[in-house]
Amino acid sequence: MTEWSYSVKIWAIRKRSDSRNPYQLRWKVGPRPHSESFLTLGLAESRRAQLITAAREGQPFDVDSGLPKSLVARDRDISWFDHARNYIELKWAHSPASTRRTLAEAMATVTPTFVKDTRGVADDRAVRHALYSWAFNKNRWDQEIPPDVEKVLEWFKRKSLPTSALSDLVLVRAALNAVSRKLDGTTAAPGTISRKRAIFYNSLEYAVEAELLTDNPLTRIKWKAPEQVVEEVDPECVPNPGQAAKLLAAVRDQSPRGRRLVAFFGCMYYAAARPAEVIGLRIRDCDLPRRGWGLLRLRETRPRSGSAWTDSGEAHDKRGLKHRPRRAVRHVPIPPELVALLRWHVSAYGTAPDGRLFQTMRGGLIQDTGYGEVWAEARRRALTSDEFVSTLAKRPYDLRHAAVSTWLSSGVEPQLVAERAGHSMTVLFRVYAKFLKDGDDAANAKISARLSQYG
Repeated sequence: MTEWSYSVKIWAIRKRSDSRNPYQLRWKVGPRPHSESFLTLGLAESRRAQLITAAREGQPFDVDSGLPKSLVARDRDISWFDHARNYIELKWAHSPASTRRTLAEAMATVTPTFVKDTRGVADDRAVRHALYSWAFNKNRWDQEIPPDVEKVLEWFKRKSLPTSALSDLVLVRAALNAVSRKLDGTTAAPGTISRKRAIFYNSLEYAVEAELLTDNPLTRIKWKAPEQVVEEVDPECVPNPGQAAKLLAAVRDQSPRGRRLVAFFGCMYYAAARPAEVIGLRIRDCDLPRRGWGLLRLRETRPRSGSAWTDSGEAHDKRGLKHRPRRAVRHVPIPPELVALLRWHVSAYGTAPDGRLFQTMRGGLIQDTGYGEVWAEARRRALTSDEFVSTLAKRPYDLRHAAVSTWLSSGVEPQLVAERAGHSMTVLFRVYAKFLKDGDDAANAKISARLSQYG
């Protein structure tokens, strides 16, 4: 491990007559003396000026080599391309598949900025494919690379700038411009820009830790990320209880595949479960009494991230609940309507070998493309022509919004709604602000009634 010291003493250059390099520079870092010899006085003075400037700037010096941190970083320098791959390797093992994709996307976005020149570069889509799918996907590092991809990667290995070059703020600003745009040149969504910028910042922090940079240049750039759009749920997207009932009936009645999925959609509507939470739901996590309310214990999600990014090679990753500790469990009481749906489903289709409630006809995991097709057909059957062309229940996820809005409009305390839905209170008030506002009249009436008792 490098030992740094701010105790530096630099002596005047002395000339020795019995040496091939007669001009000797001597200095001391902490307790350790150092010296270098030069052929000419000009070279020696230039080196001495470097050391004096670094000391005046307050840079720490490496006790072993005697060099200031800026020169140590230069001696240890590697290309940005290699550093970006080292950063991916650092993050890979402890990142879920969806995060791995985001990391690769960010590195694939900024890396084309840090090249010596663009002569001979492939087209944008070929570059994107080579970097995103191969250079920054650690799962493919041991696989045979297609010739066209290998050609692109070899070009980046030759043309990539050293990581130390990122001390140039103009270069770093160019990377920020890159993360602000999509591949077609249009402006990216604010959330995408913020995520990529955060990953880029973190990769530069790692460069500082690796002593490739003296500081993080992003901290010295005045740059404001686009403001995030408030993610309020639009009430026009949310079906009311009558519409939700028609949609579930349309799922059930359209095909054998639909009948397999009616309870799946029911979990979203009656329990406000996310689709990825329902995919992994097991029978042992369900209390389904013959009468009355039941209970779901949600403990894992199975988001679809693509087989290229998961450790298992399966399209779905296996994770804990969103924004919760790995072993957290969310308890959601469910009404008799959903209890009945689930009991019927288990009676009709049984469970998968691992206890999962929902499976395809071949026993696999439920796919978003499959249930998406069923939902689209259910909308066509259940909604009026005007409703069908609107945004009403456009996505299956809108059933979750319908559940939360129903709970809020029924007078359930927001804290309890947030707990059952797996939200923080901050997110609940931000996302469902319009539904909370709808309760103002009811709240005002309660306050008036209370005050009138003393009027």
